[in-house]
Amino acid sequence: MPKSLRTPRQEALQQLLVRTRKSKNLTQVDVARRLGRPQSFVAKYEGGERRLDIIEFIEVARALEADPHGLLAVLLRK
Repeated sequence: MPKSLRTPRQEALQQLLVRTRKSKNLTQVDVARRLGRPQSFVAKYEGGERRLDIIEFIEVARALEADPHGLLAVLLRK
């Protein structure tokens, strides 16, 4: 399986994380503060410049006050 930042599933994950963040009325800065990371970290995974590993995904989901299982379930339906 090729690693790519532009696969349909990767793009679906990016869109899901952006939608989830916006639905909680959070900015990238808000999420970055919760993660203890710079805003550019959030911008890079949302914009497709960077992939998240599974541990980072769980941390991001928690920062978004979202259930990681629920987010994965949405992603797997696509």
